[in-house]
Formats: sequence, structure tokens, C-alpha cells
Amino acid sequence: MRNIAIIPARGGSKRIPHKNIRLFLEKPIIAYSIEAAINSELFDEVMVSTDDRQIAEIAQLYGAKVPFLRSATTSNDTATTSMVVLEVLEQYEKIGKHFDTVTCIYATAPFVTIDQLKEAHEKMEQGHFDTVFTAVAYSYPVQRRLIIEDGKIRMVHPEYVDTCSQDFQINYHDAGQFYVATVESFRKEKRFWGKNSGGIILSELEVQDLDTETDWKLAEMKYKLLHH
Repeated sequence: MRNIAIIPARGGSKRIPHKNIRLFLEKPIIAYSIEAAINSELFDEVMVSTDDRQIAEIAQLYGAKVPFLRSATTSNDTATTSMVVLEVLEQYEKIGKHFDTVTCIYATAPFVTIDQLKEAHEKMEQGHFDTVFTAVAYSYPVQRRLIIEDGKIRMVHPEYVDTCSQDFQINYHDAGQFYVATVESFRKEKRFWGKNSGGIILSELEVQDLDTETDWKLAEMKYKLLHH
């Protein structure tokens, strides 16, 4: 099995400038994803897909490969992760490099660990899954969600108003950290989700969106709690 890890890291970031290379505690945030991938020893290739030369230089400093820069098509705001991954696979195939599995690790995922990456690959192989990705449980039962219409707040499902929290089925959402897939299934579905997907369940302490300055501070606090 030949495995590749792709870390997408576009240069443009509107909400947090230079987000993918901003210092997260003591080093650029992208370094955490690169080091986890390299140190897992799972991958024949660990590469960063970027359109930004500064990101490329930092990525190479921490051991990742940047054999080419992104095309204009995958560098704009509308480009999807799937488009980026497909472009990378195609570029490698042009130079005669083919892979059996592809792992996409986001550049802003400092909580990703070697053990999680290994668990995901083992789960995909042993469970015969096409894809495996990280997920986290909603912190509050979604069955009790509320909406506001015409200034009035109400339950979407009032039939659950007296149901005990522990009686609800647990619901999960994508943790947005990394995804593993067979190259065959990814080419077919053009996404990391499918009918035959497995999940690596993370705790709330291991997950944090990074869209605002508050998010960033919370993520650093969580990281310190986990590692110190």
C-alpha cells in the first residue's frame, strides 16, 4: 500500500490573516499537521498543496514536500477540498507516482495526533471502509433545537420537550480535522464521505473551529490542557 498525506493550505484568509502559518503557541499552526503526518510513519509522501510561496517555504522547513503550486482553479474562494485533492493526485500521476490511499489533513488542525492517524488507517483496513474521518458529538441534544420566526422562539420538535437528555440518540458532526480514503473510492465519489464511511470519535476538548480570534484563544487553551 502506498499512502499520501495532503495538507491543503491556501494563502488567502479573510477572517484570520495568514491563518495557515500563524503562530499557534510556539510554532506555525501548519507545523502540527506536518509533524503528525511525518512522525506517524504511515505515508510515502507528505505534501502541502498551496498557492503561496511563504507557506511553501514554511512547509518545507518542517519537512513537507511542495513539488508544485496550486493552479488558478484550485486557488480561488470557490475551490473545494475535493478539487484540491484530485489535482494533487493527477499531478503526481503525471510523474509516475500512484497511491492506494489518500489522507487529507487540514493545516489548522493542531489537535491531530499520530495515534489518531494510525487508528483511522487501521479502522479503514480492518472494517473494510472506503473512508474514515473524525467526528465529535453535539454538546446539546439536537432534538431540542430552537428557531426564531417573526420574533418568536419555539422548539422545532416540541414532542421532545419532556424527554430526558440521556434518552436521545447521540448525534455527531464532522470534526474538520482529517479524512482518509482509498484513492479508488475518492475518485469515484469525489468526496471523503460516502455510504461506507467509518468515524473516529473525538472529545470536545480535541476539537475547535478556528474562524475568529476567540476561537484561536480557546484552541490554545484546549491544547495546553491536553498537553501540559
